[in-house]
Amino acid sequence: MKRSILIMLFFCLLGPLSEAQLWKMKRYEAVAGFGPTLFFGDIGGFTNTKNILGIRDMSFLQTRFDLNFNLKYRITSDVNARLSFAYGFLHATDARGSNESRGYEASISIFESSLIGEYYFIKNRADNSYLFAKGRGNGSGGLFSSFDFYAFTGIGGLNYSVSPNDSLKVRQAKDSIEPGRFTAVIPVGLGATMIFSPDFNFGVEIGGRYSFSDKLDGFTSQYSSSKDVYYFFNFTITYKMKTGPLGLPSFR
Repeated sequence: MKRSILIMLFFCLLGPLSEAQLWKMKRYEAVAGFGPTLFFGDIGGFTNTKNILGIRDMSFLQTRFDLNFNLKYRITSDVNARLSFAYGFLHATDARGSNESRGYEASISIFESSLIGEYYFIKNRADNSYLFAKGRGNGSGGLFSSFDFYAFTGIGGLNYSVSPNDSLKVRQAKDSIEPGRFTAVIPVGLGATMIFSPDFNFGVEIGGRYSFSDKLDGFTSQYSSSKDVYYFFNFTITYKMKTGPLGLPSFR
């Protein structure tokens, strides 16, 4: 009798323990993203006296787009390491700003690679559901519980190339400014993903990139008080890959 009770207790404890480790079955994730970019440099924008919190600097004229690809590895159930690559465009213009008469404009192509850490401060319940992992239920207990929310930061490098208009070319020649080069960036942001199936997630992510350069737009001003900044607002799709016997991703 005692033996039967011990066996029952063993299996009762084993069930929750095994479900708590289900996330290890898919530790690798491939993520593709696409969305608009917004640039804040020394070209364009309104002066502080005319622009509360920089809201007026957010204009369609400054918006361009980016594509990115990411590889993630789940270190723990709440922490990811992520290798990210992004290609896109930024734009800066004096049109509709405090320096319209100056007439500078720059189109900037960028390639960014970065190493990022993610912390999930709210996790979905599906990752620890055996039935969901086998495609037999939603495993979430409600719509809100199907979402992950995370914060991220890291370090990256940015290769950029600037295409200036004629007015800016004259200023660059005067100041001996190169039209493009390399700089370090610090990505910081927030994201959310919705658990769609055991293999796929959909999400959104907004992240600022704080650069170590004040010349991403090919120009810097004596009145500049900070380095250049740009933002990505991306819509993402995630494919979760199975963990193979040697701990590597499996495509079978």
